[in-house]
Amino acid sequence: MELVLLRGRAAPALLSTLLASFLLVPVSASQGDKEPFYRDCFKHCMRTNCSGTRLVGFQSAQPLYMSLTGWSCSDECRYLCMWVTVGLYVAEGYPVPQFHGKWPFTRFLCFEEPASAVASLLNGLACLLMLIRYRSIVPKQSPMYQTCCAFSMVSLNAWFWSTVFHTRDTFVTEKMDYFCASAVILYSIYLCCVRTLGLQRPILSSFFGLLLILLFASHVSYLTFVSFDYGYNMFANSAIGVINLLWWLGWCTRNRRTLPYTWKCTIVVLLLHGLALLELLDFPPLLWVLDAHAVWHISTIPIHFLFYSFLIDDSLYLLNTQKRGLKLD
Repeated sequence: MELVLLRGRAAPALLSTLLASFLLVPVSASQGDKEPFYRDCFKHCMRTNCSGTRLVGFQSAQPLYMSLTGWSCSDECRYLCMWVTVGLYVAEGYPVPQFHGKWPFTRFLCFEEPASAVASLLNGLACLLMLIRYRSIVPKQSPMYQTCCAFSMVSLNAWFWSTVFHTRDTFVTEKMDYFCASAVILYSIYLCCVRTLGLQRPILSSFFGLLLILLFASHVSYLTFVSFDYGYNMFANSAIGVINLLWWLGWCTRNRRTLPYTWKCTIVVLLLHGLALLELLDFPPLLWVLDAHAVWHISTIPIHFLFYSFLIDDSLYLLNTQKRGLKLD
């Protein structure tokens, strides 16, 4: 059911008033939802569509997939007023603004950010396919088998919530996306610790794992109960990511002659951190669908295949080494 933004004799007067307020207020390219035009449009839409019999009519006509994903009448008003505001910005030659901290995206069915949602889903599928391949090739007796499988489960959970978040951005889905992404970064450095140190010193990897659990609990607690600070979250994840990068690179460099397959790991960690720089290329979505975040998610899909190829090679090497009674390195 389409919502009515402007109707009847009041429409021209209201539009003129809103347009005048838009032109008189300084424009901020990242604060579209704070503009008087957007706010007045939203209030008018709510009064016109989201009360009494009109609300009942909206709810009865709303597609099931929209109601199941939590799209409300107020959400529809925000979406429609966002595009009306964007149209005026573009018509007046101003940069495209962000709304509620996000670029405007064309919704497809119930998907708020279609490109990022599909890319997240494909990342999850790639991870699942390679986990199945890993388990079909690597025997359970391999020293790294359980650790690698657990890493896959943590990754699958993160890609699931990434898909959900980009499908429907809510308070809960945003938190789950951020927290699960942090869990992957922390478990990745744990995986590195187990492979490089823990096989010879299990007590060390156990202690390090406990430390990471405490760090994760503190990180989530701070963001949940103190302040959901995007800058802090980015800094914390980046810091752990850099440590992870240097740790893997150091191990790969040291073992490149004895373990020739380590080039796969080297390329993976360099690509992951290099592609993360795409996040700095913040630009309005191409065709209102493809932004830098979506490009980043799309670019990481092939990396799963190379990384799991490394894990398979390394796990088989460790198994053969163990069978021969040699020292694990």
